[in-house]
Amino acid sequence: MPHTEADIRVMLDKIGVEKIDDLYADVPQEVIFRQDYDIPSAMSEIELRRHFEALGAKNRELTVFAGGGVYDHYSPSTVAHLLGRSEFYTAYTPYQPEISQGTLTYIFEYQSIISELTGMEATNASMYDGATATAEAMFMMVASARKKNRVLLSGTLHDHVIRVVETYAKFHGVEVTVVPEKDGVSDFEAVCAEMEKGDVAGVIVPTPNKYGIVEDFTGWADAIHAAKGYLAINADPSALAVLRTPAEWGADVACGDGQTLGMPMSFGGPYLGFISCGKGMLRKMPGRVVGATKDADGKRAFVLTLQAREQHIRREKATSNICSNQSLMALYATIYVALMGKEGMVELNRLACDGAHYLYNRLVESGKFEAAFPGKPFLKEFVVKTSMDVKALNERLLKEGIMGGLDLGNGMIEFAVTEKRTKEEIDQLITLMLA
Repeated sequence: MPHTEADIRVMLDKIGVEKIDDLYADVPQEVIFRQDYDIPSAMSEIELRRHFEALGAKNRELTVFAGGGVYDHYSPSTVAHLLGRSEFYTAYTPYQPEISQGTLTYIFEYQSIISELTGMEATNASMYDGATATAEAMFMMVASARKKNRVLLSGTLHDHVIRVVETYAKFHGVEVTVVPEKDGVSDFEAVCAEMEKGDVAGVIVPTPNKYGIVEDFTGWADAIHAAKGYLAINADPSALAVLRTPAEWGADVACGDGQTLGMPMSFGGPYLGFISCGKGMLRKMPGRVVGATKDADGKRAFVLTLQAREQHIRREKATSNICSNQSLMALYATIYVALMGKEGMVELNRLACDGAHYLYNRLVESGKFEAAFPGKPFLKEFVVKTSMDVKALNERLLKEGIMGGLDLGNGMIEFAVTEKRTKEEIDQLITLMLA
């Protein structure tokens, strides 16, 4: 569009081509589109605004009771306003620390927040999403274990996480074994049996798991470490405000998706993957680590302490080449947690827990639903069983503007309740389901 006919002529002459179409001489004639493009004519600003408003009106705002790894959490409006400042959304990797103190500062704060939530000593900045972060945690354990090339995945990890880890493992020569679940939780005996074979570098388990169950990992770290393996826990960082941390379970690595830190669902992203670890595995961790120091005048300053990426060191020595520092989303998480505060993080979990248990009890008491995993503790997500047609049930809810639970098959349906769901919304869901 910006080129004049004279500009185009000069360029064509330079490369020795008569006309632009000659550049496509190798394209088969039968695949060339020769009709008019279905592109709307030019619009004025007000016409364009009306056009997009009409398109936007086609979207339906649903009341969400689905989870499965992505949750409808509340985010203070302040987050979006601060995130929209140009100095933030145009900032990228701080290659020059002396002129990137603002970016380095909030990355340092982000690392501090995630480290406090996980209880681990160090956090990177950062990964694309929770699934790829889990795959990188796998590589960290294999690199640290040496001579051991097999990793165990709990069958209670979210299915999409397992698939991504398996894909990464396949093309890196790592062997992955998915250990079957037992009564909705990770099978400790099965894991111990696999560890006895002597070739397992590490084990990855979730909290909460794909059914919303908060698993008990008492004794896991001791058993895995005794077999000279490592333990990684894929965790919901929001839930860690009230649950036992990966460090308290004795984990060597914590990983997961930061979407629960107020990030909108947005049809699947962008999200934020995090990895935390102890100092012993720090140099195996991908990404960057920002540290605090003092400048020549004794003032507090921030620097890139560790940069295990191919841009900074020899490619063959790099631990990863994918984590182009999801800096904007790390900032999102930082602002969100800072605004919520410790009390706010606890309160949102209390509201979600109260709502989820209220819905669970009402459904089970109705006689039309029963507990899928009786006695198993959960926070904001749970699974029930029913003889009703789950697909038809969800279609009925959708007509009323409600996104129902996830259909897990065999009459099992999974519901998630966040702090955004009111008692009136929950009661409406119950009324419609029991009608």
